[in-house]
Amino acid sequence: MPTKPPDPTAGPAPGPAPDGFHGRLHRVTPVGLSSRTAQTEGMRRVEALSGATVGSVDLWMGQTHVAAATLSANHHHGRSETGIYVVRGHPGFVFLDDGEEVRIDTSPGDYIYVPPWVPHREENLDPDEEAVVVIARTTQEAIVVNLPDLRWVGPVATAPVSPARREWHTY
Repeated sequence: MPTKPPDPTAGPAPGPAPDGFHGRLHRVTPVGLSSRTAQTEGMRRVEALSGATVGSVDLWMGQTHVAAATLSANHHHGRSETGIYVVRGHPGFVFLDDGEEVRIDTSPGDYIYVPPWVPHREENLDPDEEAVVVIARTTQEAIVVNLPDLRWVGPVATAPVSPARREWHTY
């Protein structure tokens, strides 16, 4: 009697394919999102694709939710680059440029790029609608460093060790 094949969408990957080429695809449904990730006051992050959920090695991807009329705490993501896609709402992204606060307002369909080490915060000034964004990071771990304000205090990134790998010397 034939046996039922394993569900390719169930659970984390057992690890990379032995030959490096014949892995499997994974599906994470909304019920499979995990809140076991670094958090910042004023927002809620959920993890979708990570080592813990699908066995990824270099990729972290998830969602961020900012409630109506809410500002997040200031934070940065260390050595990780962050790509953001706005799904719902009109979140604003605030950072310092030459010591002055700059706000980028967004709409659904917009993308935001956050370079490594850049302090920023998310703001949702809409009094009624939650803002939801999808985030992807270039580090498998969800690095979050919460800060008292937007000024940078810490190591100075001097130059990539390897432009292809985006590893940074910090002093």
